[in-house]
Amino acid sequence: MLRRSRHPGPRLGAGQLATAWQVVSLLLEYPTEELLGHRPLVADAVADLPSPVREPLARFLTTLGTAPLGQLQRDYVETFDVTRRCCLYLTYFAHGDTRKRGLALVQFKQAYRKAGVEFEAAELPDHLSVVLEFGASYDPETAWRLLNDHRAGIEMLRIALAEKGSPWHDLMLALGATLPELKGEDEDKMLALIAQGPPAEEVGLDLQPYALDPRLNPRPSDSVDLGETIPVGAP
Repeated sequence: MLRRSRHPGPRLGAGQLATAWQVVSLLLEYPTEELLGHRPLVADAVADLPSPVREPLARFLTTLGTAPLGQLQRDYVETFDVTRRCCLYLTYFAHGDTRKRGLALVQFKQAYRKAGVEFEAAELPDHLSVVLEFGASYDPETAWRLLNDHRAGIEMLRIALAEKGSPWHDLMLALGATLPELKGEDEDKMLALIAQGPPAEEVGLDLQPYALDPRLNPRPSDSVDLGETIPVGAP
C-alpha cells in the first residue's frame, strides 16, 4: 500500500492507478499521427476507470479525434513551450529559475536511481510525463511521493490550463482525481504561488530545450529487469 505521513493513500487500486498515470503521461506528449493512432487502445484502457478519471480523459480523446493535427500541434507549443505558467516541469513552480531548482532536479534523479532507473543525461527528470511513466512502469510509491511533494505546482498547472480554456486541462482533472484533495499545507503553497509566482532569482541555468519525451532506462547493474513497461490497461 502506498502511504505518506502527510497524505492519504491513492484513491484507485494499483492497476487502475498505473493505467491512469500511463494514459495521462502518453496524452501529455506532443501530438503526432502516431499518438492519434493510439486513441482506440487508450479509449479501451480508460473505459473501466472511475468516472472522475475516465470522463475528462474521454473528452480529451474526443478532442484528439476531431481537432486538426496541425492546430493541436500549434496549441501544444503555444501552451507548454511558450507559456511559463503552463510549465510541465514540476520543480519550476516551487523553485523558479533559482539555485534551489538545480538541487531539486538532482533529487529527482536520485529518486529514480534508488528505484533502479537511470535517467538520460541531457533530459530534465521533473517533467510531469516522466514522473507519471516512472510511477506506472517502475515505482508507484516513489512517484506518489514526488507528485504529492509538488501537489501545489500540479494544481497551479491545472488552474493555468483552465484559464486558457485548454483541452489539456482535462488531463490535469484526470490526474487530480488520482491524487489526494488539495488542502492544508499544500493548499497554502498553492495560494502563495498564485499570489507571488515561482521564485525569480536568475542563475543562468540552461533548462532548455524542454524535453518532450525524456527516457527512463534501467540500470545495467541491477539484477531485476526493469526494461519492460506496463502495457496501457494492464491490471
